[in-house]
Amino acid sequence: MMKLAVVLRRHPRLALAAALLLGLAATGAALTRSPTPAPAPAATPPAAALTVSVTRPRTQHWPMTISANGSITAWQEAVVGAEIGGLRLTELRVEIGDRVSKGEILARLQDDTVRAELAQTAASLEEAQAALQEATANADRARRVQGKGTLSEQQATAYLVAEKAAKARVAGLQAAVQNARLRPAQTRIAAPDDGTITHRLATLGAVVQTGDELFRLNRGDRLEWRAELPAAELAQIRPGMPVRLTTNAEQILDGTVRRIAPTLDAASRTGLVYVDLAAHPDIRAGMFAHGDIALGQAAVVTVPQRALLLRDGFHYLFLLADDQSLTQLKVTTGARRGDEIAILSPLPSDARVVDSGVGFLNDGDRVRVSTLGTSAAVGTGA
Repeated sequence: MMKLAVVLRRHPRLALAAALLLGLAATGAALTRSPTPAPAPAATPPAAALTVSVTRPRTQHWPMTISANGSITAWQEAVVGAEIGGLRLTELRVEIGDRVSKGEILARLQDDTVRAELAQTAASLEEAQAALQEATANADRARRVQGKGTLSEQQATAYLVAEKAAKARVAGLQAAVQNARLRPAQTRIAAPDDGTITHRLATLGAVVQTGDELFRLNRGDRLEWRAELPAAELAQIRPGMPVRLTTNAEQILDGTVRRIAPTLDAASRTGLVYVDLAAHPDIRAGMFAHGDIALGQAAVVTVPQRALLLRDGFHYLFLLADDQSLTQLKVTTGARRGDEIAILSPLPSDARVVDSGVGFLNDGDRVRVSTLGTSAAVGTGA
């Protein structure tokens, strides 16, 4: 080392070169050395997105109903027609909407021809009865002398046969007279029951034929509501259940289930429920009505309707976890009453449901819970 120092003092240029080499070596070592990594910052939870209030689902006893739509129709429509034909309609006594009683005359047919036929048939009967008397007398004589040679066997037999034929003719004409006596009454068209005329097809002066429809009558003025229901709901209906109807004219009606159709419509897969309606002066057959059929009381889990989110055609609730994060839960809803809605899907027993601002929330969001909202929700909980 001493020799090296002497040499460097004698030769200053060598000393300068050595100093440069040492500096370059030190710089290279510094550049090739790996930098020490900085410590990672501590993880922080995502910021809360929104301040919300929460509530707890409530268990309540609600009257359960099944809603349906249908038309109000006549309970039974009686068709009033002509029992005889070929006669002219000479009198009309009623119009559509008239209230009639059973047996009341609605119309009359011309009866001149009918009465003439009755007289002719009665005259033919008298003639036949006279002929029968003669035939009977001849037959009695034939029976008295039969076998004595006074009358031939052929002649006696002819008298006896003539008597039988005369009796048969009298019996036939007696039946014809009885039938002819009914026909004048058939020219009077009478109401088959109490009710209101709903249709009138009869025209004054027209010649009617047997079976022609002349009137239609709503028997007893009774109306019924025919509700259409799918098979699953139809199975829950029983006769005697109360029904509350609202017509398209905002009229409220009460009714009672009378019977349930035994079959379903093959096209719509729905069945009919027949509901007897209480009398109401402003209700008409043909009106449309919405009805609720009461099934009875049932325990249901409910939440406020504002807690429900409708998204992509489905209903969702947001459940709050202990770490203030949200879980979006798809649910099935039921009936609504006031501001409450029934939830048919099972919910956790300790569920806390967000009931404000749900339209701005998404699954996994973190939220702040409003103290005021929480206390209010707990106060309404079950």
